[in-house]
Amino acid sequence: MISSVKKSRIFLSPPHLSGNEAKYIQEAIETNWIAPLGPNVDSFEKELAEYVGASGAVAVSSGTAAIHLALSLLEVGKGDTVFCSSLTFVASANPILYQGAEPVFIDSEPDTWNMSPKALERALRDAKLQGRLPKAVIVVNLYGQSAKMDEIVSHCNEYEVPIIEDAAESLGASYKDIPSGTLGKFGVYSFNGNKIITTSGGGMLVSNDLEALNRARFLATQARDFAPHYQHSTMGYNYRMSNVLAGIGRGQLEVLEERVQARRSVFSKYQEEIGHLPGIYFMPELKDTKSNRWLTALTIDEREAGVSVKEILDLMANENIEARPVWKPLHLQPLFRGMKYFSHQETYSVSDQLFESGICLPSGSNLTNEELKRIVDCIKSLNLGCEKVQQFG
Repeated sequence: MISSVKKSRIFLSPPHLSGNEAKYIQEAIETNWIAPLGPNVDSFEKELAEYVGASGAVAVSSGTAAIHLALSLLEVGKGDTVFCSSLTFVASANPILYQGAEPVFIDSEPDTWNMSPKALERALRDAKLQGRLPKAVIVVNLYGQSAKMDEIVSHCNEYEVPIIEDAAESLGASYKDIPSGTLGKFGVYSFNGNKIITTSGGGMLVSNDLEALNRARFLATQARDFAPHYQHSTMGYNYRMSNVLAGIGRGQLEVLEERVQARRSVFSKYQEEIGHLPGIYFMPELKDTKSNRWLTALTIDEREAGVSVKEILDLMANENIEARPVWKPLHLQPLFRGMKYFSHQETYSVSDQLFESGICLPSGSNLTNEELKRIVDCIKSLNLGCEKVQQFG
């Protein structure tokens, strides 16, 4: 039996500092560079761009801000449509509304849980017939796994629609040896407190179009004209990252590869310990790709397992373990009621099924073996499939 005694909290994806962050923060304090510009910002942009192989990068206040800037650079506005993955966090689509445009949601497919090329092709064909092609396609790399970018890029190129690759969750992942976030016109990363590396809050916009990135910097700094006085001819935003937070990012970037390996190791341990249990199916990793396994995600076939997703989540909550369902698809969100949605198959929605059956387990790169044991034993205590199972050793 699992004990009812209150235990320490196991978080889903807590920050994991390396220790080197303090050096860069101290430099910012000693030089009095704490504004949203400075040496750490410049270096963080350069180092991140070099890491992913992009021509340039712009450090901003959040991944959401980076998506918003990308849409602004593509001149998305009122009356336009933007296609977006449905199985994702709301931040992927909110900037579409900021611009007064209309999102059209695209279903996932089973091999990656990401945007379905088949649904995307159908949506593009339909939009072409209506004379209303989207101004952009936002492709999300869910839980650190790249989408089927060859097919998606091919479809978008056919209709000359630019791609914004939302790699907020997939920094450190790759698609056919190409770093995640660099296969579209723009790439977006998030450094929120729960991401694989963090600046506490922040994001990055990357591109090979340096002119566009210079425009992004201009827009992100309140669009101040080049003048000795404060003059503004364009609406701008207060989106730049502070020099202090960029210092945290520099320290985090130094250990990114270690963080990726740690998360992949956590995934492997889960797979080894509970992958054989009836009804458990882990999120797949597409051939020729490398997921950063930001979160260990799996589905539960309730008929095979003999327990429901809710029963598992409730038991974990009772054990003070933070586990969550997968993202609720955006086409099911009240905010987007009435928006168009293209499913993987006309009679079957993969996103809906993943939402109903999916669970994300604690996956921090600082997850201890003792914490992993608690989580595994919690799951095993349910006797999935009514089989007697061995406790984690």
